[in-house]
Amino acid sequence: MKQNSYILFHMQNPNSLYDPNGQRLYLTQDERAAFLKAAKTLPNDQRTFCTVLHDTGCRVSEALNMSIAHVDLSGQRIVFETLKKRRRGVFRGVPVSPDTLDLLDIVHAVKLSGTGKHYPDPQSPLWRFSRTTAWRVVKSAMDMADIEDGAHKSPKGLRHGFGINAILSGVPVTSLQTWMGHSTLEVTSIYLNAVGAEEREIAARMWN
Repeated sequence: MKQNSYILFHMQNPNSLYDPNGQRLYLTQDERAAFLKAAKTLPNDQRTFCTVLHDTGCRVSEALNMSIAHVDLSGQRIVFETLKKRRRGVFRGVPVSPDTLDLLDIVHAVKLSGTGKHYPDPQSPLWRFSRTTAWRVVKSAMDMADIEDGAHKSPKGLRHGFGINAILSGVPVTSLQTWMGHSTLEVTSIYLNAVGAEEREIAARMWN
């Protein structure tokens, strides 16, 4: 019965940042920082996977669908196929920091891909995880980060945390819509409704 009510709640509130009990579904700023710090202790391919989720707000399935060619070093962005669209072949670019691009290059030989038989094919997957393994990798980093159990402790919580962080950083909601691959601005606007410490940080701009 509890599971059915949870499913019904999300059918009626598909873009809510809270579960039926009012518990948040997103990682806070501190939790995101702790997650990224913990990810640095993982094996290199797991570290890059967690870093891309953290830095882009992409879905697990979108990250696993990436090839080396989707790392655009000159454009300083990562390109994702938006898998929630009704048709395939819809791509979006998300800007990332030079440090993240350098990390991806070092671990996955992005610059050298396609230059010889000893280097990876540009179309080869960046990660060869199954979806189940990918979830385990994220959970491992969250466990090491001492993130408390709850609905927020998940890849979706990381994605929501990215959205809130973008709003706190002054990213226009229209840009965030593009980066997250949302079909409508209404979906993205949920991040304007951030609460708690995040809401206080937004409100502090008025006080200053």
